[in-house]
Amino acid sequence: MADNQTRKRRKVRVGVVVSDSRDKTITVEVPNLTAHPRYDKVVRRSTKFHVHDETNDAHLGDKVEIMETRPVSKQKRWRLIEIVERAR
Repeated sequence: MADNQTRKRRKVRVGVVVSDSRDKTITVEVPNLTAHPRYDKVVRRSTKFHVHDETNDAHLGDKVEIMETRPVSKQKRWRLIEIVERAR
């Protein structure tokens, strides 16, 4: 996308679509690995984001790239950039 280069400061994440039941909205789960504060063991955590999908193109299980944006609704602050990999 052309506007991706002009908006370098915006956060970009890659995650998996866990829900696509709403119109123009998908829920994306983004995993992250963090070290436990005391034991330094790597702990797997994840965050769910509500993402604006204008064309309803992404479906359950797809790996997608999302970008931070202005608030679209009460919970949506992210938008779909591209579908990296389709679900099998």
